[in-house]
Amino acid sequence: MSLIELRVISIVYLSAFIPILIFIYQYKKNNLESYWVKIYLFSFIACAVGWEIWFSYGLAFGDSVDVRRSDALNTFIPMHLNWILNSMADAGTISIGGLLLSSKLSGIDLSKWSWSFFSILLVWCITQNLFVEVFLYFDQLSVGKTLSWAPLAPTGPWFNPVIFELNGRGINFQTQLPWLLMTPILYKAAIYFKNNQST
Repeated sequence: MSLIELRVISIVYLSAFIPILIFIYQYKKNNLESYWVKIYLFSFIACAVGWEIWFSYGLAFGDSVDVRRSDALNTFIPMHLNWILNSMADAGTISIGGLLLSSKLSGIDLSKWSWSFFSILLVWCITQNLFVEVFLYFDQLSVGKTLSWAPLAPTGPWFNPVIFELNGRGINFQTQLPWLLMTPILYKAAIYFKNNQST
């Protein structure tokens, strides 16, 4: 196993499980409001159904993840676990982390829509996605490896131009679409759960 593969494995597991451990700790301390759990569960399901399951299994005109990556990664992150871990990271590290960061930086809570809050959240979601594409999953997303169509990647492999290059690696349209579409959905859902936390 290479150091790059070890880095990928470590980041995938840590970003999936650290938020869960924090949630458990905060729950035991009675510091966790119920709407955060609802946001986490919503985001997990939305990301899983929106693209993670489709990309992992190559369900519609794409290659499954076990075809797109190395044997070492397939051993330590099995295909049937891949979409679960990625959805956990999407829900905890990216969604919850992004909402908390946006609230902190904007000084605005989740009670109503704010373009300032949304802008910070969008920058966070797109930036982390660029990091994933360039430094984490670049070998799984390279030329000749096709991602499946997915509900939140509706152009599928048929329209997937390279938007620009970063660090010598192409940033593709299809891989940026899920978080571009998910960010406003996440924000609206978070506002809804916050405002309806007592029901």
